[in-house]
Amino acid sequence: MGQDQTKQQIEKGLHLYQSNQTEKALRVWMRVLEKSADPAGRFRVLGCLITAHAEMGRYKDMLKFAVVQIDTARELEDPDYLTESYLNLARSNEKLCEFQKTISYCKTCLNMQGTTVSLQLNGQVSLSMGNAFLGLSIFQKALECFEKALRYAHNNDDKMLECRVCCSLGNFYTQIKDYEKALFFPCKAAELVNDYGKGWSLKYRAMSQYHMAVAYRKLGRLADAMDCCEESMKIALQHGDRPLQALCLLCFADIHRSRRDVQTAFPRYDSSMSIMTEIGNRLGLVQVLLGVTKCWMIQKELDKALESIEKAQELAEGLGNKLGLLKLHCLCERIYRTKEQQRELRDHVVKFHECVEEMELYCGMCGESIGEKNNQLQALPCSHFFHLKCLQTNGTRGCPNCRRLSVKPGYV
Repeated sequence: MGQDQTKQQIEKGLHLYQSNQTEKALRVWMRVLEKSADPAGRFRVLGCLITAHAEMGRYKDMLKFAVVQIDTARELEDPDYLTESYLNLARSNEKLCEFQKTISYCKTCLNMQGTTVSLQLNGQVSLSMGNAFLGLSIFQKALECFEKALRYAHNNDDKMLECRVCCSLGNFYTQIKDYEKALFFPCKAAELVNDYGKGWSLKYRAMSQYHMAVAYRKLGRLADAMDCCEESMKIALQHGDRPLQALCLLCFADIHRSRRDVQTAFPRYDSSMSIMTEIGNRLGLVQVLLGVTKCWMIQKELDKALESIEKAQELAEGLGNKLGLLKLHCLCERIYRTKEQQRELRDHVVKFHECVEEMELYCGMCGESIGEKNNQLQALPCSHFFHLKCLQTNGTRGCPNCRRLSVKPGYV
């Protein structure tokens, strides 16, 4: 298969894929991969296969094609191809919750600095790295990466990237419980879809609606949460987007739990857990198990709650997800307080505070914890964040956290 024929077949596959005929598109692209002698064409078709498998939640296949793409890029001896293939390798590992590997591959991308094309990919690299740092609950570095990605998006007028970064920032602020910002950013993403997204994939709309649903639920606006989640789920089902279906099912379950309708929540959690297991989203499984634990606690089934916590703890430790561990210690504290088991209670109180210290989840001005309840936060240029009211009250001529870190022990 020559260069022109390769190009035609790739376009044919793209047309099928955009018409929701995914399996037919995959067959066309696999045929190109087997028969094409054109390395640049093979590289492009591997990119199509990586994207398609990512959207279907077939992350192990995504990783397999990313590895083949690296070899093809080396054959082409072009830094732009190599940067793109390392980015796909980083994304594959991000989806499989291998966050340390993701960060390592992202750093490789940023160190390459090829031509203008490579520089344009830096925004996507920063976004993937930010998502990995967020998965590890390293909040300052995550925010730093998201802000870099946003700058790249603005400088290159890349509205799609801006939309994706806004969704990740929504997730970031949901985790540290500034629910006003957690809603603001996905709303901004939805605006970008409405204003610029006529030719975009519907996944951008679905993604922004899902993150809005999560923020609305946290704010107690359950009817709004349900509306947004239903719209997101509808698109996810139309496009066979398994990862988003799993997240929507988790959100539906959380909404029902917020209404204390545990009997309706449980089957949603089960369905979400089934898809999360199938696609390998271990971080998603931790979230599902947290929700299941809270349902058992509502029903006062404390031993069953502890069983769910044990499974979630094993996953969270394997991932290095410190926020998940903090939440689990917090739930254990409540359970053992009810059971009046003082030794276990003290153990989890200590571990909870260790997690808070490790993640620096406290305001450097007032010393109170961040992420315990809904609070307006403000980040400084260094990406350390504080209670907004503390910054307004005290002002700052520099970051107190950075000042503390720069004081060497020998000079204290």
